[in-house]
Amino acid sequence: MGRKPEVTLSAIGLRSGMVFMDIGCGDGFFTIPAAQLVGEAGRVYAVDADAAAVEKLRDKAAEKGLTNITAKLGLAEETVFCEVCADIVFYSRVLHDFKDPARVLRNAKQMLKPTGRLVNLDWKKKPTMFGPPVRIRFSEEQAADLIKAAGFTIESVASAGRNFYIITAKP
Repeated sequence: MGRKPEVTLSAIGLRSGMVFMDIGCGDGFFTIPAAQLVGEAGRVYAVDADAAAVEKLRDKAAEKGLTNITAKLGLAEETVFCEVCADIVFYSRVLHDFKDPARVLRNAKQMLKPTGRLVNLDWKKKPTMFGPPVRIRFSEEQAADLIKAAGFTIESVASAGRNFYIITAKP
């Protein structure tokens, strides 16, 4: 799951021509394959608070000749790329990192089309060899409650391999 971003993205329904938001994108582990999947007709918006990571993402995109990515340095709490425009708003292992996850999720609600979905891929709240300390991780229940509180309807909560879970929700 974690090592093959294309597989995850296809599984969550990302298709050619879609608009994909990678919130807390890092250096583009999911951003780049998402841009390749949505193709010329689609768009990918990515935001991260780490300047070096965003720079690396821009370099990777340029190297691959991808022109459908808008990468922004900034806080997810303060980022709404566009209103009612996104097919998928995606969080990969970052929800616990935001200072105000509730606000980040409310921003997602503003960006999503009525037919769109929010997808949260995250660490299970259990000890692993790597990843963030267990005490700061959100359990499936904690994450689902946060997402519901932001006005979403949970569609599914599923295990995604040994160390991760994935929650999908709609506005």
